[in-house]
Amino acid sequence: MKRKHSLVLVPLLGLSMALTACGGDDSGDSGNDSGSSSGGDKAGKVGVILPDTESSVRWESADRPALEAAFKEAGVDYDIQNAEGDAEKMTQIADTMIGNGVTVLAIVNLDSESGAAIEEKAKSQGVATIDYDRLTLGGSAEYYVSFDNTKVGELQGQGLADCLGDEDANIVYLNGSPTDNNATLFAEGAHSVLDPMTNYTVVGEQAVPDWDNEQAATIFQQLYTAADGKVDGVLAANDGLGGAAISILEGNGQAGKVPVTGQDATVEGLQNVLAGTQCMTVYKSATQEAGALAEVAIALANGDEAETTGTTTDSSDNSEVPSILLTPQAITKDNVGDVIDDGGQKAEDVCVDKFAKLCEEAGIG
Repeated sequence: MKRKHSLVLVPLLGLSMALTACGGDDSGDSGNDSGSSSGGDKAGKVGVILPDTESSVRWESADRPALEAAFKEAGVDYDIQNAEGDAEKMTQIADTMIGNGVTVLAIVNLDSESGAAIEEKAKSQGVATIDYDRLTLGGSAEYYVSFDNTKVGELQGQGLADCLGDEDANIVYLNGSPTDNNATLFAEGAHSVLDPMTNYTVVGEQAVPDWDNEQAATIFQQLYTAADGKVDGVLAANDGLGGAAISILEGNGQAGKVPVTGQDATVEGLQNVLAGTQCMTVYKSATQEAGALAEVAIALANGDEAETTGTTTDSSDNSEVPSILLTPQAITKDNVGDVIDDGGQKAEDVCVDKFAKLCEEAGIG
């Protein structure tokens, strides 16, 4: 079963090629941001609701500025807000956006149940919806824009294997939030790579509610203790969880001796990779993802359909969601500069204090 559309197919607008790269600091304004460029015919208004500021710094430091640049480039009215991890607040923001006349609404759901309810309300008001980054299971979004999240997990699994080598090793999985479908895909991808490698033994695995880094540290400490400290590698689903694991390893004199994975190529994550306490991260260009979202949103605002790269199966009902899935990149100490060169982070943010020499050694200016 495939979700149906009654619009006319047109080519993509190619916005992502025209965008300037957007980096960012580790923090940003999580409040409202709305605006438009002057001149030209206006399409409909696009609303975007980001999920929080805790699960990853990317939402405010990377996605928000990239989305702003994309919509301004296209001269489209937009409203970007952050739900701050509160599903009720996200629902209230969605209701307000709909009341204020958005014709397209993109959300990064906090959980599928509340996300699906938002999409159903929007649909009843004639507002087209897009799932951004996370698929809403049981939802009614017309499109899904994200990275290939199974591939992200595969890169993490292979990255950990490359760091561990061929010797026998005990692995702990520190997975993302159980309410985030992406976290399920990351874990599935990693397991698909590591499970066939019989020299590795899983000695602990647990999901971290809401991607909360403080809870992640507590959970990893418990898993580490339960394994009597015999942990040789950590498959952490993102840089925040990886950093939490590293903090516990540091307290046990094991940081840099136990490979840890990550995701999002955050400033902290890249610094940990340069320092050798994290063996890899996964880079997902916010500029590229925001550009793809803008293309879809603007097509819908103009009453058109967007081109897709395929479909994604909604496991709740086996429906197929038209999707634009982008390709992630594994980042190790050898290619941290790729993130800087692409504008994913700024050298002046990463290469500070003790990291300046490490950046110099890595060829990052």
